[in-house]
Amino acid sequence: MTHFQSVMESGKVAVVTGAASGIGLAAARSFAARGMCVVLADVDRDKLAEAKDAVASESANPATDIVSIETDVSDIDAVSALERTVLERFGRVHLLMNNAGIQPGSSMFGAQVNWDKVLNVNLKGVINGTRVFGLNMIAHGEPSMIINTGSKQGITTPPGDPAYNVAKAGVKAFTEALQHEFRNTDNCQVSAHLLIPGFVYTPLTSRGRSEKPEAAWTPEQTVDFMMDGLAKGDFYILCPDNDVDRATDEKRIAWAAGDIIENRPPLSRWHPDYAESFKDYLKT
Repeated sequence: MTHFQSVMESGKVAVVTGAASGIGLAAARSFAARGMCVVLADVDRDKLAEAKDAVASESANPATDIVSIETDVSDIDAVSALERTVLERFGRVHLLMNNAGIQPGSSMFGAQVNWDKVLNVNLKGVINGTRVFGLNMIAHGEPSMIINTGSKQGITTPPGDPAYNVAKAGVKAFTEALQHEFRNTDNCQVSAHLLIPGFVYTPLTSRGRSEKPEAAWTPEQTVDFMMDGLAKGDFYILCPDNDVDRATDEKRIAWAAGDIIENRPPLSRWHPDYAESFKDYLKT
């Protein structure tokens, strides 16, 4: 049995933050359909209750296996309380998906509250979840995994929302360090994975739209792709969408790295002196 198969066995325990909607809810439903016990954590009490019902509909034993716990992932005490409650109920955790995220928008010299909220939820929430749950996941010795939801915006860092980019770039660096830690810890059965969604139609990205744009994937498509990547043992789970394929993503990522190697201006894709060069590069 592979590591992935062991983690996803019926009766194993998954904790998903940001589980009230979007990718988190789709993931929670997928885990429940596989027979896992699922704990949904979110700050939105009303949506969390609706999400619990949706996930329960996928479970063979909803009364015992599906739990929802209102949690603010930016609050370390709240995350610690979440872990205590989960361990009291289920004994151990086999899968932690640090997925909670917000995107109120930001500008370089804009409102401080937006910067604080984004960094506290999108980055600190991932750090809190990992540091609180991680040691006990190592200690119980059973195959386990931590999945952190990143973003392409944390890799190519396009202009327009610097707080979000900084937070997601931090998630990438943190998750890389986490996997290095796991693989250098004796007898550690925990793996780390970085989910990098494409354009996904969720409440976070809807921006007032009531229908999914043609270019976007659904959360369910994203989770299906994630599960395929996990089954293959991928660390970087780089998702395409209906507008951008993997080849284009690879070129964008390579170009961004090339800014450093070739000493181009930062974010040269959007620099007037390099915009045409980048378009030509995409065609090669």
